[in-house]
Amino acid sequence: MSATRLDDAQLADCVEELAELLVDTVDGGASVGFLAPLDRAAAVAWWKERAAAVTAGQLAVWAAFDDHRVVGTVSLAFPDKPNSRHRAELVKLMVHRSARGRGLGRTLLGLAEEAAAAAGITLLHLDTETDSPAERLYDAAGWTRAGVIPDYAADPGGELRPTTLYYKRLTATAPTG
Repeated sequence: MSATRLDDAQLADCVEELAELLVDTVDGGASVGFLAPLDRAAAVAWWKERAAAVTAGQLAVWAAFDDHRVVGTVSLAFPDKPNSRHRAELVKLMVHRSARGRGLGRTLLGLAEEAAAAAGITLLHLDTETDSPAERLYDAAGWTRAGVIPDYAADPGGELRPTTLYYKRLTATAPTG
């Protein structure tokens, strides 16, 4: 399995597979901002809309491949305000149900953390559905729980669920290569 950071052209080339991953994630019950059933065309359109942010440097997207098929992704969203250039939001960490249980989520999380530190980011933050499997991942990876917001977002079935906010302090590193 390999993971790579996608530029806007690579994102465009992978949009169908990324959409399939998003649909699988929502169908599997993960709360990543969409209701089930997620229409494939809507998933494709959502990913296509990310290309402009990638081009502008406001979003970094990684894709994990298994036999040339996208089986995971993670993104970092960078703020555009001058007072927040030291932080980024970890968004849309997804692993296809067929690829779970092999440490891919942890690998993608580590990749995003390392890239953030190399970019001079010293603080990451995220939100995730409370009591979800993702919480166990973030807890095990050393993220700090900041609090819980009740009724924050609807899960794929439409039920309002709480979200847990997390953060992780990083030490900025010099870019390699």
